[in-house]
Amino acid sequence: MTRIAALFAVALTCLPCVLAAQTDPVQTARRAAVMLDQAGLALQDASGARDRVAALTQTVRAYEEGLTALREGLRRVIIREQVLRAELDARREEISELLAVLATLQRDPETLLLLHPSGPLGTAQSGMLLREVTPALQSRVNDLRAQLDEVTLLRALQESAESQLADGLDGIQTARTALSQAVSDRTDLPQRLSADPARLDALLQSSETLEGFATGLLSLDDAAPLPPVSQFKAARGNLPLPAQGTVLRRFGEADAAGIKRQGLVLATAPLALVTTPSAATIRYRGPLLDYGNVMILEPAGDVLIVLGGLAQVYGETGQVLPAGAPVGLMGGQDPAASAFLRAGEKGSGNGRTETLYIELRQNGQPEDPAPWFAATKE
Repeated sequence: MTRIAALFAVALTCLPCVLAAQTDPVQTARRAAVMLDQAGLALQDASGARDRVAALTQTVRAYEEGLTALREGLRRVIIREQVLRAELDARREEISELLAVLATLQRDPETLLLLHPSGPLGTAQSGMLLREVTPALQSRVNDLRAQLDEVTLLRALQESAESQLADGLDGIQTARTALSQAVSDRTDLPQRLSADPARLDALLQSSETLEGFATGLLSLDDAAPLPPVSQFKAARGNLPLPAQGTVLRRFGEADAAGIKRQGLVLATAPLALVTTPSAATIRYRGPLLDYGNVMILEPAGDVLIVLGGLAQVYGETGQVLPAGAPVGLMGGQDPAASAFLRAGEKGSGNGRTETLYIELRQNGQPEDPAPWFAATKE
């Protein structure tokens, strides 16, 4: 395994640990920082990798994993600090009394505190009482000290997060730029078909629906044979999602305007990397109807994967892509680190402001994509 692949594997291994650390915001934030460091090392190694596109794709993914984890870790840190400050405010009177008692103990020698006007017996009894009280008093002091130390640590983590975020956002932007250039420079991809631009444009202009365009697309070209459908079907339930995100709407589910689409709508972060779930031929790339930029992939005969809503698309029609190859980026822009921190302090948003549409078509008919992907199968 190359070093860059090993670093990426570390990042992927860390993420479940980060997200699983529900009650330990400090460890969550620290693991996220390690993941961003690993992504930075992977970016350094990518320039010397034999397959720069694959290396940079892994690097962008590693940055995305790290930034997602840091966002979650920082959110937990802020919530935990708010809880502790609320507890300390609620205990203000108790803390004042405790400080007063401690000040008295420090001001008066212990021997004087033990003396009692009733004589030796009273002194002995007061000594026994003080011995009983002291452990409880010490416990309260230790508890207060631990809470104050935790608040200090959480505040320090938030202050260091801005620098970590800035470095991570700079790193992922550098990796995206390098990836776009590497894709543009790539010349080693096989070409399965050559589309007639005039016929493709005519189909595009005459199509009023995605279904009509997809149906007409398959009849445009005579191309080399594709892998058998059985091979693609064997991957059912194990395909990776094309981008990091959460399902916003499922197959046939209406949106706020009452519009139903025959696919999944995935909420992603701005500029999220989109990759092909399996090896496939690019059948179309570019704007289509109201779907924004669309990438239509053909992984097997009479099977199409439609990815809509991209801001930037990679590759050329007819190219055969390996599984996990980059096909584009989502829209939007990364927030500045300071804006990200302000949003975290207010507890607002999860940063997934873009939407990727995923449709799977077999034999000309749309099919629910969810069972095909490991993250969405039921």
